Amino acid sequence: MAAVLAYAPDLMDRSKITAAAGGGVVFVPSPAELPGGARGSGVGVVVVDLSRHGVLEVLADVAATGVRLIGFGSHVDRELLEAAGRAGCTEVMARSAFFHRLPGLLAVPG
Repeated sequence: MAAVLAYAPDLMDRSKITAAAGGGVVFVPSPAELPGGARGSGVGVVVVDLSRHGVLEVLADVAATGVRLIGFGSHVDRELLEAAGRAGCTEVMARSAFFHRLPGLLAVPG
């Protein structure tokens, strides 16, 4: 499994992501740290909570690193989800779908 870099401030979300990844998750404290972290050795997947301030603005820089970029957010905020896709997210999905599919999403070769 590739290393996972994540920006997910909610503690419950962090717990679920860590459990699905089997550990090995690095959580950054701010979206501004995502592009640099994505360039780090061994990072294969970046996971972001799209509902957080400042995330949308850094997605293109993260996508430019070539890592798999997965964003999740509220299913009612279609505009945000679509904007994230345009900004370079490899996959964008509603929060419920993300957590339902999470183990499979993180099970990538690495």
